[in-house]
Amino acid sequence: MFPELESVPCASFEDAFELVSTGEVDLAMIPIENSIAGRVADIHVLLPQSKLQIVGEYFLPIRFDLLGIPGSTIEGATEVHSHIHALGQCRRIIREAGLKPVIAGDTAGSAREVRDWNDPRKLSLAPPLAAGLYGLEVLASGVEDDPTNTTRFVVLARERELPTKEELPGPAITSFVFRVRNVPSALYKALGGFATNGLNMTRLESYMVGDEFAATMFLSDVEGHPEDARLRRALEELEFFTTEVRVLGVYAADGYRERNTVSA
Repeated sequence: MFPELESVPCASFEDAFELVSTGEVDLAMIPIENSIAGRVADIHVLLPQSKLQIVGEYFLPIRFDLLGIPGSTIEGATEVHSHIHALGQCRRIIREAGLKPVIAGDTAGSAREVRDWNDPRKLSLAPPLAAGLYGLEVLASGVEDDPTNTTRFVVLARERELPTKEELPGPAITSFVFRVRNVPSALYKALGGFATNGLNMTRLESYMVGDEFAATMFLSDVEGHPEDARLRRALEELEFFTTEVRVLGVYAADGYRERNTVSA
């Protein structure tokens, strides 16, 4: 997405958020949801707390190969190592091969570990590029359960002025969080304005706030720009039924959305 920029690897999502927050890097690219495995853990909490702003999105087709050291075989293996989301996206091959799934910190890291262990009983589920990087053999390619397997990434930057509609001439996405009042039908009423204004909400996820079980935060994406009359009216109505509304970003919709129906 940014071929002219230098990439900086991070050991964790928290590290990536911190580097942007402190100004050591300009942008962070964080996976937020997968078409098979769903929400990427912790992002729904880290993103609102970070004070960073979403400035872009990218939909990446995800492909996995089953990798082992030279001379290893699927039949002779007992374990497969990878990130928890990769294991969840390749359940079929794991089950058919009778392998024990073992969670690793990330996909490429699991390939490096398999190389270092030099044990034919241990395999890795990793992107195709990892085989060449770590000198591993491809025992099976394209092993993801669904060939349409896709991960959505968001691009994060330090807070800045939201882009105007003129600065985003194409379709826009607005991401925001809101907290409903603890009253009956609060969510139904809060979302009514989006329905009556004919807006397409492409994402709606809930999560609890701290140790409270009486109120819930929601993370949402909707098609449109806040300067659009329909979205402006919907956000104004939303405030009547919530105790907090905060826009996380307004950014150009990835072309993937036009090529594929993304709606909720």
